[in-house]
Amino acid sequence: MANIDQLSARQIAAGIAAGDFSATEVARATLDAIDVREDGVQAFLQVSADLALEAAAKTDARRAAGEELGPLAGVPVAFKDNMHLIGTRTTCASRMLENYESTFTATCVQRMICAGATPVGKTNMDEFAFGSSTESSAFHRTNNPWDTSRVPGGSSGGSAAAVAAGEVTLSLGSDTGGSIRQPASFCGVVGLKPTYGAVSRYGVVAFGSSLDQVGPFGRSVEDVALAMNALVAGGRDTLDSTSQELPVDFVAQLEDSAEGMRVGIIPALMEHEGLSAEVRAGLGRARAALEDQGVQIVEVDLPNMASAIAAYYVIGPSEAFSNLARFDGVRFGYQEPGCATLAEQTALSRAHGFGAEAKRRQMLGAYLLAAGVYDKYYYPAQQVRTLITQDYRNAYQSCDAIMLPCAPTTAWRFGEVSDPTQMYASDLFTISNNIAGNGGVSVPVGREEGTGMPLAVQLQGPAFADHTLLRVARAVERGIAGTDAFVPGTVAPAFVGKGGELA
Repeated sequence: MANIDQLSARQIAAGIAAGDFSATEVARATLDAIDVREDGVQAFLQVSADLALEAAAKTDARRAAGEELGPLAGVPVAFKDNMHLIGTRTTCASRMLENYESTFTATCVQRMICAGATPVGKTNMDEFAFGSSTESSAFHRTNNPWDTSRVPGGSSGGSAAAVAAGEVTLSLGSDTGGSIRQPASFCGVVGLKPTYGAVSRYGVVAFGSSLDQVGPFGRSVEDVALAMNALVAGGRDTLDSTSQELPVDFVAQLEDSAEGMRVGIIPALMEHEGLSAEVRAGLGRARAALEDQGVQIVEVDLPNMASAIAAYYVIGPSEAFSNLARFDGVRFGYQEPGCATLAEQTALSRAHGFGAEAKRRQMLGAYLLAAGVYDKYYYPAQQVRTLITQDYRNAYQSCDAIMLPCAPTTAWRFGEVSDPTQMYASDLFTISNNIAGNGGVSVPVGREEGTGMPLAVQLQGPAFADHTLLRVARAVERGIAGTDAFVPGTVAPAFVGKGGELA
């Protein structure tokens, strides 16, 4: 029988419902694949085998009792390690929370489980989501499955890599400035950052509360759409004041014709310094695929986009400083031993519990919120945010979505980008979407000549039009598949056929 990584989320759920195989067989095949492949990819911080087998047994019992199964019945899913799940540790890849045991389950995690998904573990990330390469994790790096000498992107690098290596079918990540879309592009999978408020953030450790959003990774647009259906099922979450009601079926219109839709491009971005020729070629390939399906390409402008990084690195660190102030070694987290005073304990616990990038961003946030500095930087950053949001509203008057790069280049090698400001600049094309709060998705469009690394395009859409955004993404995927440039559902070649066989 097929390897587990050859099946989509829909095929797994349908196969279990039909009795072709059991949820327990799927869970065991998944755990076997992880056991065989994890040395090469290192996507996980914790594999929850007992939880997986317990959830799978419940799914099998429901089927045996003739009960209706959820749309993700038996589908293996992993969660970024800033999402709480009872029975696991939630470390945020930091020594500060190395031994923290979750006492509750995040709403996004619970909704995936309620849809029948099998939870198989927690994935690696940049510490507290501060980074774009998963190199700032306190525990180990995660490798890109397409070339293990390269980064998987970040901060949700473990979630993207686990899907790309065929270790799980779906995963969840969080995106504050590109942390779903950029690793999805580096790892050759589909990654969606939904509109701010579309998915509950309750139970997700906050980085920037006005910027964070939870979203899914999958090897196809359909798998991501199925995950979104699960994430919005149950309506607005009263435990998250930003959560909104979304009575939308994200799968229903995926295969509708894209003819007559309008997709915007920003010509000036194609001349941006640092944008590689291969990334430009990938954008051209996606444009041609859409035009072949009757999509009209129109030119739009986001005149204040160049200011997005500056605004983000004022708003983000300010919110991070506020959110991480709670980690003082008193109630929970790393506690420095042998301290004579509370002040000494707090100072040393934070100094030794946080890594370099976490400290860097908190120090920046502390400065930006200081008296005499706040008015000079924070207020103007919020004004820029308003301008960027208005730019998007104006652009969407003439198009259904905007197409632009995810990152200037494909995944770089470990150690190639060591300057923090250079790392920050790599998020140029994703950050503005978090500033405005709109949805965005990364879609694979081929592989870079010479290196074989995945190429991707980013699609952005109006607020709460994520179902339309996925429809455009599916059109890109469909058109690219027709050219054999990159087949949807692709697992990184080095991991194909290694473990995970369904008996």
